[in-house]
Amino acid sequence: MRIELNRKESLLRQAISGLRHHRWGWIALWFILFLLLATIFAGFLSPYDPYEQNRTKSYHPPVRIHLIDEDGLHWPFIYNYYLVDPIFKRYEPDRTKKYNIGLFVKDSTYHLFGLIPCNIHLFGVDSPARVFLLGSDLHGRDILSRLLYGGRVSLSISLVGVFLSFILGLIMGGIAGYFGGWVDNFLMRFGEIIMSIPGIYLLLGLRAIFPTSLSSVEIYLLIVVVLSFIGWAGLARVIRGMVLSIKEREFVQAARAIGSGHMRIIIRHVLPNTLSYTIIALTLSVPGFIISESALSFLSLGIQEPYPSWGNMLTAAQSVRVLTTAPWILIPGLFISITIICFNFLGDGLRDALDPRFKE
Repeated sequence: MRIELNRKESLLRQAISGLRHHRWGWIALWFILFLLLATIFAGFLSPYDPYEQNRTKSYHPPVRIHLIDEDGLHWPFIYNYYLVDPIFKRYEPDRTKKYNIGLFVKDSTYHLFGLIPCNIHLFGVDSPARVFLLGSDLHGRDILSRLLYGGRVSLSISLVGVFLSFILGLIMGGIAGYFGGWVDNFLMRFGEIIMSIPGIYLLLGLRAIFPTSLSSVEIYLLIVVVLSFIGWAGLARVIRGMVLSIKEREFVQAARAIGSGHMRIIIRHVLPNTLSYTIIALTLSVPGFIISESALSFLSLGIQEPYPSWGNMLTAAQSVRVLTTAPWILIPGLFISITIICFNFLGDGLRDALDPRFKE
């Protein structure tokens, strides 16, 4: 007999079926999918270019959308706001003119999927009004636009880093458990050395070593590689223990008997039997990667301005005065918290669905 995946339903169906019975896990899955789609189509959903500055709209509060005017029900509109207190950044609406919110408007050019030039945005208003649904930052940049583009960076670093670290963990753990002996000892001792290094301090040390002239793309790749390198050891230890028992199963012995190579047996027969645990562990590891990237960017050691990430958008929140006058600056932190909670709920749901020890 091979794994339960071949005898019963597929792993995907099993996961979806289990998540439907786990309310918070099911809700978390849809929120994460919505967030991923929103970041993929960030250019279309964002009303403005995330790098576009407007110093006359510094710390502009979230605009209020109106549906009723003096004549009754009206198409959604906003008023233009003007600065009345430059010290405390207090704005007042100019109610003499309405600005209707348009759909599928033309504005700044972006590249759909990074390839196709496009200038159509989901919504927008005519100048000089600005539809800041979540307010603006110090430089008058739209926080909603930067939040969507920043999600691309924070989520992609986390997902790509987790994927690479789990590939390393599966391979190292599979080889150590299958071959045993000195190979097992060497790989596990090496993994223990990696686990003994505090990840955040390693990142800080490496960032200090590399030149400050690194571009944001180079910093992005550096963070992905470092997070992947320090994240594989924990999984490798668990996979190694699972492989020690799986390699003695009948189907592995049969594969050896027909002359299959060691790597083929590991990749085709042994590691697939660890998928249920691997998927659960992968999902639960994403929040740690999100926090690491956000912490580095918050400390100005990760993604640098003007490129947005959820972490560096929170840098302005270090000032109590800014928090008092513009509390909407904390919105990226709210999205970090919600995303981490959703990944934890999703991991719990997948554990209940795929781990037989948690099934009723």
